[in-house]
Amino acid sequence: MTINILFLTITIKKRKISVEEAIQQDMVEKLYKEHKDRQFSMNRFRL
Repeated sequence: MTINILFLTITIKKRKISVEEAIQQDMVEKLYKEHKDRQFSMNRFRL
């Protein structure tokens, strides 16, 4: 009988983002929230 054991080592590092990436991410989140609010208000008037 043969037992094969595989050992894995996973290293996770926190990724440092640049100022430009942070600004881009904030803009994406803002636009997503505005779009979601707009959809909600459109659906509310249809009912």
